[in-house]
Amino acid sequence: MSWDIDRVKDELHKIDLRRKKIKDSEFFETVEEVFDYSTLMILYDLINNGFIDVMYGVVNSGKEARIYFARDRNGLDLAVKIYLTSTSEFRKGMLTYIIGDPRFKVSSRKTRDIIYVWARKEYSNLSKAYGVGVRVPKPITVKGNVLVMEFIGVDGVPAPLLKDYIPLNVDSFFNVLMDYVRKLYVDARLVHGDLSEYNIMVFNDSPVLIDFGQAVDLSHPMAEELLVRDINNLLEFFSDIGVDTPDLEEALSWVKGVKR
Repeated sequence: MSWDIDRVKDELHKIDLRRKKIKDSEFFETVEEVFDYSTLMILYDLINNGFIDVMYGVVNSGKEARIYFARDRNGLDLAVKIYLTSTSEFRKGMLTYIIGDPRFKVSSRKTRDIIYVWARKEYSNLSKAYGVGVRVPKPITVKGNVLVMEFIGVDGVPAPLLKDYIPLNVDSFFNVLMDYVRKLYVDARLVHGDLSEYNIMVFNDSPVLIDFGQAVDLSHPMAEELLVRDINNLLEFFSDIGVDTPDLEEALSWVKGVKR
């Protein structure tokens, strides 16, 4: 099923009518949680400004966000990531990665405001990673709780995650991944912060790094701890599938560009 600007207008009209009849709390219980009034207004704006032409179904659904397959006016495949504003479950976790990162400030502790900062943070991190040659979904735009980026996959079918699909040349795949971690650290001054087989896609037998909301600047007080965790995750996974991996100290030194 697809929907475009006419459906957005129709949904907005329905929301306006129903808001006059019932309380907001009752209303939001009857509408899919991701499509609240503010989100629909944001989607309307993105469609009206040409970033999105048509949206299709959900291709990934989690506790923090829904990802929809979409296309722009030129037929380019897009992933539209809509962060849920109706849940505060991850608010504390998000703040851990935002506070201490000098690039972003939280002026309010309201869930929606924090999620808006989180969306901008992921867009910024993707932009920096993409700019230094790390293979990530190319970021297109961000507005409110909606992030538009390149779709990684074919005809609406997303590329598999590393946890579900082992590449043909695992040694080469591992080396490319480690090079990406190094580029993030040395060139983009970022640490992914949650890098594992769950946040790496396999596309054309090459790695694509995703989920950059929690990525932090090197000045963040947790940057070193997160880097160690990221590298440990990679070493353990690839060692388990037969790759001859370096030890943690050697891998850390290489990522940081430290001569031994």
